Amino acid sequence: MLRRLSADHASFRTVTFNPGMNLLVADTTETSRETDSRNGTGKSSLVELLHFLLGANAGKKNLTARRPLQSITFSLTLDWPGSEQLTVQRKGDTPAHVRIEPDIRRDPGSLFSAPGPAVITTAEWNRLIERDLFGLHTDHAGVSGRTMLSFLIRRITAKAFNDAVRTFPQQSEAEATTNLAYLLGLDWQLAAEFRELSARESTRRQLRKAVDDPVWGRIVGSVADLRGQMALAESEAARLKEEIASFRVVPAYEDLKNQADGINRRIRAIPNEDIADQRNLEDLQRSVAEASDADMTYLEEAYRELGITLGSQVRRRFDEVQAFHTSIVRNRRRYLLEEMNTIQQRLQERGRERERLGEELAAILKSLQEGGALEALTALQQALAQKQASVAALKHRYDAAQALESSARQIKARRAELQEAMDTDLNERPQQTREAILLFAEYARRLYGPEHSAWLAIESGANSLKITPFIDRDDSRGIGNMVIFCFDLTVAVIAHRHRRGPDFLFHDSHLFDGVDDRQIAAALSLAGQVAEDEGLQYIVTLNSDDLAKAVQRGFRPEGRVIEPRLQDAGESGGLFGFRF
Repeated sequence: MLRRLSADHASFRTVTFNPGMNLLVADTTETSRETDSRNGTGKSSLVELLHFLLGANAGKKNLTARRPLQSITFSLTLDWPGSEQLTVQRKGDTPAHVRIEPDIRRDPGSLFSAPGPAVITTAEWNRLIERDLFGLHTDHAGVSGRTMLSFLIRRITAKAFNDAVRTFPQQSEAEATTNLAYLLGLDWQLAAEFRELSARESTRRQLRKAVDDPVWGRIVGSVADLRGQMALAESEAARLKEEIASFRVVPAYEDLKNQADGINRRIRAIPNEDIADQRNLEDLQRSVAEASDADMTYLEEAYRELGITLGSQVRRRFDEVQAFHTSIVRNRRRYLLEEMNTIQQRLQERGRERERLGEELAAILKSLQEGGALEALTALQQALAQKQASVAALKHRYDAAQALESSARQIKARRAELQEAMDTDLNERPQQTREAILLFAEYARRLYGPEHSAWLAIESGANSLKITPFIDRDDSRGIGNMVIFCFDLTVAVIAHRHRRGPDFLFHDSHLFDGVDDRQIAAALSLAGQVAEDEGLQYIVTLNSDDLAKAVQRGFRPEGRVIEPRLQDAGESGGLFGFRF
């Protein structure tokens, strides 16, 4: 139960709450101008402050993030299970932490709380709210204390009065009904599975769009394409693995390679040398054939025909010349023959050298072919590692593509299973569903009479648990707001009866916009009676003219209007005592 809302700013108007019904009224005054609006008195700001102090996120658009309010410390005192009262404080410029007194972080079953205050994180504060106000002691994925508080204290800034079963328009039905299922005593874990399934379906749709995109499609790929790529990559990895297994490291591999290169160069040079020697040999053979003794007999015949008789002295000189010439020819022929012999020896030696080098080269090449250098083995191992990484990446993509293509079938099948399980569970919980249906119908009849049908449909839908409150009247805004009123009252009563929620319900004056005077009076009377009967605290903000109309229709506000009474005129008439 809420007790007191205050702040450390002197002009802030402290609000003190009482058990039962609490009416916070915004008045017009004699000095009010026609242009004054009670929208600025602070009625909706009170809702925002309560959410801020009860662990709501403090974004840039939050009320307390405004510069004039950032330095103000706001305080809320409320009854707390296991402790008489608890005070929580929070500031707009340090929203990540709250100050609580006493320290209630111990289990609420213990006899005493720790004395003195404690500064804790907002996340820890939310966990304490879930534990103590909503009875959530174990893992409860899908159920949030913040979401359930948003049903009990609806925010006009979040458009929470647009739909009875949602606290903001973008909220998924699965998320909303999971939290409502907990408050109403239904199987919220089954409802949460619908929520998880909806999240999977949303992810699948996004991935499907990505696959259809030309760029992202190449990254994700199809099952058929990836299956082929993966087979080729695995085959290449297997080949590299076998090559590494049979690889033999050759010692001094580089020396052998350099030696083979030198031998190969020498073998290629030998034919060129042979060609040069063959040409020289042919030239020498021709020279030997041309090197012959000179024939001198033609000289004697020539002189004889001329009638010249050669003397013995002349003949002797010719013989000497001939002998000298013969000696020269003989020496030249011997030299040429020696040169020819040398060339032939070189040709023979190179032939033997070529044969020997060929054998050496073959042996070296065989060694190189059978193994390799350590660097070559390392390169093979690196190539294998890269290929194996590629195979793993392809497998992940293949698994993702396969999951994507099969997820639609799996989600459809799981949804059918959940729908059947939820139907079975609802049939097995007649007491819980009956309690909610009868309470809602009773509250609606109190507003509109027995001649108008009203019901609360609770069923298993295709995508979530479906909870549909309905009142058989014209489809107007006022009727829609009264559907929300009856539904909220039903949820708050059931949650409080079975200790699954706190003992307060808060309604902003916007709930009564467009509502007929008779229904406003009936709703206020009903809320006051239910609060008294059920031990609930019902807090509602109202404009004074709406309250006056309700009084004329039979509502009795005596003892229910709380201080302060807010005013639309002047700087100090609102909740904060100043305009900003």
